[in-house]
Amino acid sequence: MIVGHIFYSIEILRYGKRFMTNLSSGKSEETGARNVIDYYKYWKDEAIKADLDDNRNNFGILCVNIHGDFNIGSIIRNANAFLAKEVIIFGRKKYDKRGTVGTHNYTSFRHVKEVDELPNLPIIAVDNTPGAANVLTYVFPTTYFLLAFGEESVGLPQSILDIAISTIYIPQYGSVRSLNVGVASGIMMHEVCRKWKV
Repeated sequence: MIVGHIFYSIEILRYGKRFMTNLSSGKSEETGARNVIDYYKYWKDEAIKADLDDNRNNFGILCVNIHGDFNIGSIIRNANAFLAKEVIIFGRKKYDKRGTVGTHNYTSFRHVKEVDELPNLPIIAVDNTPGAANVLTYVFPTTYFLLAFGEESVGLPQSILDIAISTIYIPQYGSVRSLNVGVASGIMMHEVCRKWKV
């Protein structure tokens, strides 16, 4: 019990009033356990999201007709890790939230069914199509934009490629034609943040 009191005292000293205001059991009401850094361990879900919202990076994610709960869950998890402003799901809406390890609780979502419902924002398509630019040398905009990812087997539909300001790809060195879309999303988001933060 003494250890517990010491922990709470240290946390109050480190994080002050915000720690006490946002205090929770350390468990998600939905899953019973959360995958969060120690700083947020005892915060309520809505308080974590509000705090993250204050520090979001200036890009969003557009998931276009992506099937497979693992893929959507991985993208949402990556969007949290790299503090994307929002995730827009185009087409199929339902997915198994367990794959997000709770990060869907701290993410802003939109769902659209048609191209003309998309927000009027620059779209950068991620696809290994002929003429695509290498992400290693690509210069990302500093204004808000969307990174668009499509289903692995077919890529992005032409309707999205037609309105994209650029198409970029991740260079590969083996025999496989493409990366898993969840993996590709993590690489792309990291590259955006790396270039902005250096």
